[in-house]
Amino acid sequence: MRAAVRTRYGPPDVVRVVEVEKPAAKDNEVLVRVHATTVNRTDCGLRAAKPFIYRFFLGLRRPRLTVLGNEFAGQVEAVGTGVRSFEVGDRVFGFSGTWFGAHAEYLTMPEGGLLATMPADLSYEEAAPSTEGSIYALSLIRTAKLQRGQGVLVNGATGAIGSAAVQLWRDMGAVVTAVCGAEHMELVRGLGADRVIDYTAEDFTRDERRYDVVMDAVGKSSFGRCRRLLKPGGLYLSTDLGPLSQNPLLALVTPLFGGRKVRFPIPRQDQGTVTYLKERIESGAFKPLIDRRCRLDQIVEAYRYVETGRKVGSVVITIDSGNG
Repeated sequence: MRAAVRTRYGPPDVVRVVEVEKPAAKDNEVLVRVHATTVNRTDCGLRAAKPFIYRFFLGLRRPRLTVLGNEFAGQVEAVGTGVRSFEVGDRVFGFSGTWFGAHAEYLTMPEGGLLATMPADLSYEEAAPSTEGSIYALSLIRTAKLQRGQGVLVNGATGAIGSAAVQLWRDMGAVVTAVCGAEHMELVRGLGADRVIDYTAEDFTRDERRYDVVMDAVGKSSFGRCRRLLKPGGLYLSTDLGPLSQNPLLALVTPLFGGRKVRFPIPRQDQGTVTYLKERIESGAFKPLIDRRCRLDQIVEAYRYVETGRKVGSVVITIDSGNG
């Protein structure tokens, strides 16, 4: 089968589409023929091993896992012994998490992993970007435990995480202020934002309003800059380690002093999360944004584009698995 492989850390050019051995479904696993996947910020960071701390988990000198990609949509081609929840032919989507492997024509997933049958009306290209950004967004939303009618500010509302967060916060009854560029303000309003701030015209950290939660979905701000935006006892949430990897440490320290706090939760990785996202898609409350589609043999160009920081939603990679 074809797969996008990198055997060393570095820029997009380290990735090559080559033939590799096709996996087989073991006991309690399903083999998925991948029709669509994405290139996201996580893939970019792990490909380049930036920040350097990634090497301690992925391999100090060379990556142990050579095929990246963690969200996908496809069709079940085979099931291992003991599988009861899925059948050959099922259209499925999911999130492979730290196992990655989605930038390939086939991958295996445990039956109890982050895998679900697709919403009936979605294409593979529409279903593939439904998990990675939204799982990270949902982990932050759930840790905040915001009550209906409370206020949240989302910085970076056009990325995969931010656009999911705006929709999911709104679905839960939060009053959402979103931060984005001028050219995307109407798009973000369409996602459900009650108020939109154009970061090219004003510094959102000087906003006069105060919020129960400030969420940085792009890692371009900090608790120090956003602290004044928070109400007493408010929460600062981020999907990024922050300057000098400070956010995990601040999440440990700030609760000791009361008042405004940082939280940096580990995303919950269970099948119920994907099922919940499927339900929100089917209800019309959530729809992943797609910036552009590329073929697997264009994946280097996709990496380059994602690293410009200009993408809106997700960059989808379509995979022709016809060669088996």
